Amino acid sequence: MSAFHLPLSAEAARPDAAASPELSGPPDFETFFDVSLDLMVIRDAEGRMVRVNRAWEPLLGYRREQLEGELMARFIHPDDLPASHAAMARIAADLEIDGFINRYRRQDGGYVRLEWRARQIGDYVYAVARDVTERLALQETMTQAREAAEAANRAKSEFLANMSHEIRTPLNGVIGVAAALERTGLTDQQRRMAELILASGASLERVLSDILDISKIEAGRLEIELTPFDPARELGGLLEVHRLRAEDKGLGFEMELGEGACASFIGDAVRLRQVLGNLVSNAIKFTEQGQVRARIDVLPAEAGRYDLLIEVSDTGIGFEAGFARDVFGRFRQADESITRRFGGTGLGLAICKALVELMGGTIGAQSTPGAGSSFTVRVPLQPASEDLAPAAADRAAELSFEGLRVLVAEDHPVNRLVVEMILQPLGALMTQVDDGAAALAALEAGSFDVILMDMQMPVLDGLSAVREIRRLEALGGTRTPIIMLSANAMRQHQLDSLEAGADLHVSKPVTAAGLVEAIAQLLT
Repeated sequence: MSAFHLPLSAEAARPDAAASPELSGPPDFETFFDVSLDLMVIRDAEGRMVRVNRAWEPLLGYRREQLEGELMARFIHPDDLPASHAAMARIAADLEIDGFINRYRRQDGGYVRLEWRARQIGDYVYAVARDVTERLALQETMTQAREAAEAANRAKSEFLANMSHEIRTPLNGVIGVAAALERTGLTDQQRRMAELILASGASLERVLSDILDISKIEAGRLEIELTPFDPARELGGLLEVHRLRAEDKGLGFEMELGEGACASFIGDAVRLRQVLGNLVSNAIKFTEQGQVRARIDVLPAEAGRYDLLIEVSDTGIGFEAGFARDVFGRFRQADESITRRFGGTGLGLAICKALVELMGGTIGAQSTPGAGSSFTVRVPLQPASEDLAPAAADRAAELSFEGLRVLVAEDHPVNRLVVEMILQPLGALMTQVDDGAAALAALEAGSFDVILMDMQMPVLDGLSAVREIRRLEALGGTRTPIIMLSANAMRQHQLDSLEAGADLHVSKPVTAAGLVEAIAQLLT
């Protein structure tokens, strides 16, 4: 609030001034006092209003004659009286206050909120107030809206976490059992059916992951994890998988791995695979005939840095040039009919853009309707200081699980069966329990080489079980590697697992390759 100083006569400014101060100053000061939009008041030591200006009348509904001579406390909200008396006492001690707010009663019984600035001179206090009722109401509305939005975000996060868990748990059974079935002796027709189940499960998992990624992006919680990786090996293997999809559709598939990509760099390999996978999947989906081409290379940039270059082009349906920027929007399709023809959530390219920009890169698109599209990604990388160690998957091929003692704590019978069908053919010895308390009892009865622990279980949950295992180990004993196998796949769940003492967190649905790789990582 801006300060307002009342010019006083020398007589009124003295401590022993007369009991009823008179305004003095320039000839037009009386007019200025009365035309002020702020509320002005002079009160005496007893708290009586000696003079008020006209601004009080429209705000409170009282005439000035009804206010002058009255105690100010008569008009203050009862709940605000203690604080108001304390403020008056502070004026007497400090000679002024600034920014104090209380409520004054209107003639109609309602209240307005006034913000005060006051100064004591002699026996009188000269004060100016401003109506802040609307301002404070707006602030309260904004605060309530913010709290409601935060509550809604928390509810949405909880819903997404529960949805992820509830979908991933049965999805783990679908993919795991289908993968195990595919390795058995099947007829050609049965094998195609198993492959269809696997492909459908993988599609459902991608949709689920897209929804969770968008949620994390909106909340600003999606994080980039920088680790050493080989672009040619990480991304080239992914292209080989998509080559088979393209060939099944009767499309040509060209892939080019530049020499610069065959080296070690620091970046987020998982997110880069996600970006490349989305671009190539779209290219295959929207191309009915012709070919898809993908190029991966790493090119020198300034200051010893490098740029990962990803180019994906196709001869598909394309889109109008004016749509090139909007194509990265959420739920956007160049033509609504495309959604009906090809399906999809419309989130893939939006996620690609968000991921690329989080990694400090750029993504762009060019297209001609009926002639195909081209997407270009550039992401900055730093060279790794040394060559990469062999990947866990490569080590797993050399690792024997024969006689490996595995404790599986999982309450869902289908998920236990999935783990059994993955590890038992490799020679692992399985002990299975259905809650964390039973896992602790099994550890008391014998020792294990690795523990696979679900997160949500009855009796004793997985996090509590892991904490208790680590506590007992700290008292003496050999530390057993623990992998959390959970349908809780969000970032916070992974952090909770590691904080509890787990060595790895593997999200469901669990694939054979993923589980074997995780165990190999801990045992080598």
